[in-house]
Amino acid sequence: MNKSELIDHIAKQADISKAAAGRALEAMIGGVKSTLKKSGTVSIVGFGTFAVSKRAGRTGRNPRTGAAIKIKAAKVPKFRPAPLRATSAGCLAQLVERRPYKA
Repeated sequence: MNKSELIDHIAKQADISKAAAGRALEAMIGGVKSTLKKSGTVSIVGFGTFAVSKRAGRTGRNPRTGAAIKIKAAKVPKFRPAPLRATSAGCLAQLVERRPYKA
């Protein structure tokens, strides 16, 4: 699903215009971005958590020349999805066995 399909889905489910759905999605994305810029976290229950993680500096290789280069430490955004919930007792067993769930 791409951004325009997500906007269409939001508009249909919330019974609002596509323009309003687009503004709502942009507001949500903007809120997540601004919080991550301040090194904060955004947790959405049942969906997941957006957070900032520190990546240590390391030595890499230039693919063209093979020369060693230093890569600086960086802060990178991370997303950790919420755990799956079992909708029935048999669902979890089927997930573990990697069989499709049949309600």
